[in-house]
Amino acid sequence: MRVITGSARGVPLKAPEGLQTRPTADRVKEALFSIIQFEVSGAKVLDLFGGSGQLGIEALSRGAKSAVFVDAGEQACKIIKENLKRCKLENQSTVIKCDYMEFLKRNREQYSIIFLDPPYAEVFLENALKCITEIDILQSNGIIVAERPLGKELPGDYPGYTRSKDYKYGKTLLTIFRKA
Repeated sequence: MRVITGSARGVPLKAPEGLQTRPTADRVKEALFSIIQFEVSGAKVLDLFGGSGQLGIEALSRGAKSAVFVDAGEQACKIIKENLKRCKLENQSTVIKCDYMEFLKRNREQYSIIFLDPPYAEVFLENALKCITEIDILQSNGIIVAERPLGKELPGDYPGYTRSKDYKYGKTLLTIFRKA
């Protein structure tokens, strides 16, 4: 796992040990950033299920203005901080150890890109999407990037948001939601 391009290109990233974190494959990450390439420069990013921090770090490396990383795991937060330091991106970042719903309920910042790549077996993705669309923390024309396994369905409509087609990469699906 590494940063694909930008200021931190080629820097290897660490991932937390164990089964709690499932890092996005490099080819899926590359495809994702190809889809959203024109959204990244100057973006304010939220990486809600931080894990290793690789999605937010890739965005920062490609020119995002700032990133907030949220993860409930102490080890994950430590790894994210370490990865940010390796990439020399810690000054543009905030790492918060917190449950995702607790963070969403108390946060009132607005973001231009929100990455949602939670543990696949849980209902975290559905809950996070519902909450985000209700509390209005996405800027106008901002995007939510949702990653999920093949076969896991998502509700189709969220008022005020348009949904892209599903992009399939092996056993992974990516869906982009854009705030109208």
